[in-house]
Amino acid sequence: MTPIATSSPDTTPASTEPVKNDGRPIVFFDGVCGMCNRFVDFLLRHDGKGQFLFAPLQGETAKAIVPDEWRERLKSVVYRDEEGLHRHSGAVVRMLCRLGGGWALLGYAMWVIPAPIRDLGYAGVAAVRYRLFGKKESCRMPKPAERERFLD
Repeated sequence: MTPIATSSPDTTPASTEPVKNDGRPIVFFDGVCGMCNRFVDFLLRHDGKGQFLFAPLQGETAKAIVPDEWRERLKSVVYRDEEGLHRHSGAVVRMLCRLGGGWALLGYAMWVIPAPIRDLGYAGVAAVRYRLFGKKESCRMPKPAERERFLD
């Protein structure tokens, strides 16, 4: 389902820790970041198949799966799929490709840009995201209809 299987510092094998999950990919996000919450809203809107699960990087599921150094910096969305854990632009590209349709075309188009260049752009946005989109006092609370797709 991903564009190209690769091994990089931004990809690591998935943890063997048991997680209450049915095998669907998990999107880990900064629960207090306005931009991250908008991205989660975007995925919920466009994921008609209900294929993604979501968990805040501040939560228990993230503590069990995501390496501490990835989780503590809160500068990247982390995506877990059948190939492992991915972060930065590689995570976003994989999510777009998995959405399918026009979003997959955008993901594949982004994939041809070398990862260091993609990640430079990603880092630039991550550095100013709180200023541009705000920071919430607490993690995003899912609406009742979304609750089954969110992990602690």
